[in-house]
Amino acid sequence: MKFSDDQSAAFDAIAEVMRASGIDLVEESFSPPDEGAAAQVAAVLGKAGSGKTALLAKIAEGLHEAGLDLIGGDYEPGRKRTRRSFAVLAPTNKAASVLRSAGVEATTIHRILYIPVYDPQYELIAKWLSEKGAPKPEVEGVTDEMLDRAHAFYQTQKSIPGALAAAGLRGSDFIKGWTRRDEALDVALVDEASMLDDKQFEDLKEIFSTLILFGDPAQLAPVGQSGEMIFDKLPEGRRLTLSRIHRQSADNPILDLAHALREGVEFHEFEREIERIAENDPRVVVAPRADPDLMARAPMLCWRNATRIRLIQGFRTAHNAPADDLTAGEPLICDGIELPLKHRKKRIDLEARGLIKGAQVIYLGAGRKGGFARLHVVGAETPSISAAAIIKIEAPGLEEPYIPSAARMGAAFVHGAATTIHKAQGSQWPEVQVFAPDIFAAAQAGRVEAGAPLWRRLAYVAVTRAQERLIWVTRWRLSKPTTSLGVSDLP
Repeated sequence: MKFSDDQSAAFDAIAEVMRASGIDLVEESFSPPDEGAAAQVAAVLGKAGSGKTALLAKIAEGLHEAGLDLIGGDYEPGRKRTRRSFAVLAPTNKAASVLRSAGVEATTIHRILYIPVYDPQYELIAKWLSEKGAPKPEVEGVTDEMLDRAHAFYQTQKSIPGALAAAGLRGSDFIKGWTRRDEALDVALVDEASMLDDKQFEDLKEIFSTLILFGDPAQLAPVGQSGEMIFDKLPEGRRLTLSRIHRQSADNPILDLAHALREGVEFHEFEREIERIAENDPRVVVAPRADPDLMARAPMLCWRNATRIRLIQGFRTAHNAPADDLTAGEPLICDGIELPLKHRKKRIDLEARGLIKGAQVIYLGAGRKGGFARLHVVGAETPSISAAAIIKIEAPGLEEPYIPSAARMGAAFVHGAATTIHKAQGSQWPEVQVFAPDIFAAAQAGRVEAGAPLWRRLAYVAVTRAQERLIWVTRWRLSKPTTSLGVSDLP
């Protein structure tokens, strides 16, 4: 690929950081790690369309060509101490899946913090698939035909769990648990770094000797960070800025709107710009009603919590969902893991399988045991799981949410037909609905975050969640659904 001047400058600066840690991207070589060296941290910053993902992909390609092992949160064969490694990480399943769809092998931060523990006999299959020269194993209950299916799958997608599933095995057969990683790794390329909080940053620095953060300074800072992002603390020379909007982004009305949120623009001016673009481009729509069909798979984005609850109630009413139960196909959002410290292993298991705070989930039905639910974790590499669930359905006027699934402890969920813009960071969907009255309310409130009007940051994040089509909803109205809730569309 041909770099712009600012991408070339950023690549050269990152190459210099790598060279200081013994990795040469130009000569495609590396030296053994210096275990006493101080951690290296740098950040590549830029707004949507500035080429951050393209640069990340090129650096990942360079690390692979230099001979570093890619660590993907999957099965890891034993490595020699002289080997070097790298990982491409994102804070959420959805953000990692967006990178994978762009051809970059990425996983979540949680999946790199925890290592799966394989049953010894099935680990023989994993070694055979991943290590050159390993003999074809003989495993009780696994036929040659099953092994051939696993091998064929692994040739197209380097996923050990996926290959074993293709052979007809369940995850509970071959993964017996998870353990916290204790050995150090080398390089991490971290996308959506604006979402990182102090705890995640410290976890990453414990494991990786070199961190390259990719983030958008125009987004919202994590809740509790006082408007400050992790990369704001880095020295000036370690913050590299991409400012050019690239050719592939130039004819994108959604990015045009994101960059229309320039300093000094007022809400009414921005809304007029949306209307002007919508008159000429079907990728931007001004709608007087929300579409409940879209809300089943991509949440309506809003600012206020009260708005979120009202939109969820409208969605469930439109779909004739029972007030005291869930229907298969309803969307949920993981609200955290409610487990005491003595159940640390179970917490690790749930988080490693994708149930991290903010994960988007589709309800498939009740589990075999009381309090369990069958779930599809959107964006996870192995999405179908069964877990102890505490599902909370909020409604206007209720002091306490109704709980249709009530395990004593496990993964907690709220409804996912609507979510706040803060929680939507790091995710993207093909089509996104933004509830405009809430952005207007933020503009009227006059609040400021990190030196910029809050409404502009909210609008920027909301608009850039849309990959292909943005729908700007202007009224408190909901259309009638054209399809019933279901799960037939899920892979």
